Amino acid sequence: MNILYDERVDGVLPDVDKAGLLQALRTQWPDLEVLHQQEELKPYECDGLSAYRTTPMLVVLPRDNAQVQGVLRLCHERQVPVVARGAGTGLSGGALPLEKGVLLVMARFNQILHIDPAARTARVQPGVRNLAISQAAAPYGLYYAPDPSSQIACSIGGNVAENAGGVHCLKYGLTVHNVLKVDILTVDGEYLSLGSNALDSPGLDLLALFTGSEGMLGVITEVTVKLLPKPQTAKVLLAAFDSVEKAGRAVGDIIAAGIIPGGLEMMDNLAIRAAEDFIHAGYPVDAQAILLCELDGVEADVHDDCNRVREVLEQAGATEVRQARDEAERVRFWAGRKNAFPAVGRLSPDYYCMDGTIPRRELPGVLHAIAALSTEYGLRVANVFHAGDGNMHPLILFDANQPGELDRAEALGGKILELCVKVGGSITGEHGVGREKINQMCVQFNSDELTLFHAIKKAFDPSGLLNPGKNIPTLHRCAEFGAMHVHGGQLPFPDLERF
Repeated sequence: MNILYDERVDGVLPDVDKAGLLQALRTQWPDLEVLHQQEELKPYECDGLSAYRTTPMLVVLPRDNAQVQGVLRLCHERQVPVVARGAGTGLSGGALPLEKGVLLVMARFNQILHIDPAARTARVQPGVRNLAISQAAAPYGLYYAPDPSSQIACSIGGNVAENAGGVHCLKYGLTVHNVLKVDILTVDGEYLSLGSNALDSPGLDLLALFTGSEGMLGVITEVTVKLLPKPQTAKVLLAAFDSVEKAGRAVGDIIAAGIIPGGLEMMDNLAIRAAEDFIHAGYPVDAQAILLCELDGVEADVHDDCNRVREVLEQAGATEVRQARDEAERVRFWAGRKNAFPAVGRLSPDYYCMDGTIPRRELPGVLHAIAALSTEYGLRVANVFHAGDGNMHPLILFDANQPGELDRAEALGGKILELCVKVGGSITGEHGVGREKINQMCVQFNSDELTLFHAIKKAFDPSGLLNPGKNIPTLHRCAEFGAMHVHGGQLPFPDLERF
């Protein structure tokens, strides 16, 4: 199997005295829960990207900031790597543990500390589930806009770490657009507060820098998020097409018409059939592609926008345009889309979920190219998109029990991501880089850019103890991958080569 991270991480970092570290933790914090038996550690060996597994050396489950601070200080003193983890729903291997490191599980930081309906903000701990924020804000007529498909389980701390999105990010933005402030602890236990309760704060925008940093710069202890008023009404149109290319062009036509939907999602035939069999959402199973277009706001505006979008869809070649008759049908339409991943999981023993972003204008051509790659590699691909912002989620179906299929799935996934970069897009839209896409970072960025990333990492974490081996490849790795030429054979920051 092609390992997607640098195995030298564990080989270069000093050996860890597990027994000594365990004893120190128990002595200094008798109430801190520390898991160290093999059967206790096994549940933490993988996240949502379950194809890759590593058993952590120790798992700690702190309950308060003092315990987190103490664990970080002790690990910093003993040069022990630390990987922070939330709900474990990530899909890029960003929170996978290390065999010679501590897994810092923040799941017990699950309190909603304060909701301010006048300021439309909520202060929450990092282990709070995404959906729980909206549920707590609902009595005030408010909600938290970013809604990943895993929102029933994923934690807000993980959302910040990966800059998560969701089906409504086209209109309301990603996590970075909906967070005001983040309190963190650095690797040596120093408290920092990034951002402010105001709409803007002076100085460099370290909050934006930290959001999406995948646990490499600090450990989140508290998040202040923006809340929005619930729209007066929301309507969903379902449009069926006889080709994915027509559906792709229709996405651009809607935006070009000056309409910004609350959500604009696309599914191809394989995903449609899987979701319909699983959820019974009422999807047309003979369609080659469908678009789900949600329009929200005040009643009069939504009514007019629905009529305009219907016209655009029909002109784009839709074979059917259907508006949800009531709230129950609207919920079913979205349930099919939000359950597309588990639905596709019923079609094959395994699937590999990709996450790339492309310019909307490139959708038809990229879909055609993915179909060609699917044929070349002999693996089926189900396409699910946040189509409005060009965020693709090709699901590559394979059977890990068949020799070579996992390797082919990985190779196909890499080719799809490289295709995204080639047309002017990105290797990730919301899942992050983690271990999964570290090779493709060499394609996305040049050596000067990666050198700058390493310098930022070094400023926050000089010893490279926070989540090593993730997100940012070494220049040596990129040279081996064949994706770039290094500065005259010289590697800047040679002491960072183990990260």
